[in-house]
Amino acid sequence: MTQSAEQPISLNKGTPGQPCPIASTLDIIGTKWTFLIVRDLLIDGTLRFSELLRSMEGISPKTLSLRLRELEEHGIVDRTVYPEVPPKVEYRLTDKGRQLEGVFIELKRFGLGLRR
Repeated sequence: MTQSAEQPISLNKGTPGQPCPIASTLDIIGTKWTFLIVRDLLIDGTLRFSELLRSMEGISPKTLSLRLRELEEHGIVDRTVYPEVPPKVEYRLTDKGRQLEGVFIELKRFGLGLRR
């Protein structure tokens, strides 16, 4: 059974032997680069590979490619290839990926509070 956004959820330690939903989420988006990729796609909507690469100082093309592939495999990012020369590839969040927006907003709110 999947939890919808409307159903109340409380924090608990879960059942031994069952995967923790928080740990499962962090396994997918918990790395620095993956988190920033999702952030940029939440802000900008659709981005090309080169635009993502420019927006994240220090990430290698190989790492960006790997992280995007992982996000695509988990249904968080959609990749569209246009039959052009040179190839044009765009990335955007799926509906599932856009569900993360509230989490990112709360993390920003928390981060802003740390500056005080």
